[in-house]
Amino acid sequence: MQMSQATCPRRALRLAAASVGVIALGGLGLSALTAAPQPDPLGEKTGGDTTVYATGRNAFSFPAANLPDDERTRFVIGNSFFRRNWVEAPASTKARDGLGPHFIARSCGGCHVQDGRGEPPAIFNRLGETRDPTVALLIRLSIPGTDAHGGPRHEPTYGDQFNNAAVQGVKPEGRVTLRYDTVKGKFADGTPYRLQKPVYGFADLGYGPMHPDVMLSPRIAPQIIGVGLLEAIAEADILANAADQAAESGPIKGTPNQVWDAPSGRMMLGRFGWKANVATIAHQTGGAFLGDMGITSRHFANEACTPAQKDCLAAPSGKSAAAQGQPGVEIDDKTLDDVIFYQATLAPPARRNPQDAQVLRGQALFAQAQCAACHRPSYVTQGGPFPHLTSKALNGQRIWPYTDLLLHDMGERLADGRPDFGANGRQWKTPPLWGTGLIKDVNGHTRLLHDGRARGVLEAILWHGGEADAAREQVLKMKKSDRDALVKFVESL
Repeated sequence: MQMSQATCPRRALRLAAASVGVIALGGLGLSALTAAPQPDPLGEKTGGDTTVYATGRNAFSFPAANLPDDERTRFVIGNSFFRRNWVEAPASTKARDGLGPHFIARSCGGCHVQDGRGEPPAIFNRLGETRDPTVALLIRLSIPGTDAHGGPRHEPTYGDQFNNAAVQGVKPEGRVTLRYDTVKGKFADGTPYRLQKPVYGFADLGYGPMHPDVMLSPRIAPQIIGVGLLEAIAEADILANAADQAAESGPIKGTPNQVWDAPSGRMMLGRFGWKANVATIAHQTGGAFLGDMGITSRHFANEACTPAQKDCLAAPSGKSAAAQGQPGVEIDDKTLDDVIFYQATLAPPARRNPQDAQVLRGQALFAQAQCAACHRPSYVTQGGPFPHLTSKALNGQRIWPYTDLLLHDMGERLADGRPDFGANGRQWKTPPLWGTGLIKDVNGHTRLLHDGRARGVLEAILWHGGEADAAREQVLKMKKSDRDALVKFVESL
């Protein structure tokens, strides 16, 4: 990953710019970069005019600052259905019935507490294993092969997701077990560190053994600030990230994922999910209503019951959508659309202390370690794929999410071994970094990475491998004051 300005002028210029919070637009030449206006050179307004100045418990829960009044009303309605619990059918209420038959949460907010990030269940018994419900940690399941759209092939007995809860008269699929092995290491200055490697298993399986070739992938619910802005990034900008990386020497070679999008009925560029395995907020929301809560909708109309789950197949369905004139599903289009709109218009909070000397030092180190090669700082948004599900207030904004939205080989230590459309078992999407420093305020923890194994920014870096080996090695060689500055910069985002 080391190269001179003479051998790679475009990369050197981009990283130098990133050290003060300015990034080149992928594919633009030198003259275009130097001429580009930068009204916010420190990236304080992470979401442009949508940015809110907020800290504390509710920092992730505000609408875009420039959202018009009529859309704020829609935001509030969507928020209500995002946070409130759904109930089992049949029920006296006809507004929120249809939970299950299998589920892991009773509301969207049950996983994304305060619109924030989940954490792994606590370890508390003497054997080092948890018996807590997973809730914010779900386990994807599949077996070798692909489905009709090229996605993962479901495990035949338990489907594509393991659910540890069920309605009355239906057996839970079982429970997830979790313990940690310790991974020890040292920084170059001799400072020791200890990482926690999770080991997953299943117990009390309700429908017999799983397929012998089952593959599993743990996924923590991420914070959902700014997802509408990510959806509004031009596809050409994301593909330019991949083209730029492919054209340069070195190991960093991000690739886009092409995935099936049910609402549009076609293959699209993946942007969401830990493997960029979802293209739109609409698909993500409909899929989560079905997978996490058992709530059917127009594009996810069949309960996730396998042929082996006879009690699941026999369970009653909810009548919420029928009460709104849309029989056959459990959440009607208008309600679902309002929930999608709510998520799309959640604002990213502004950075804290962007001009602090230690933060600026960390920003320079972030560029020096080539973290910005994958965590691309900035874009200008265009528009989302479904205008009726988002707001024009999100268009044309200079945003600072720090992601290239591409898949990268992150090494064997982070590998789950499970393909997901074009992603292989060692690849993960570069997650956006905005809001990282507020997770503790919002959710009371600092757990990071796809399964929450990292207990903070530094541990997350130490888990990096594969294409990020050289970046991790640079961090291992840093003195403590530089490590602290790097962490402080990331936590300022």
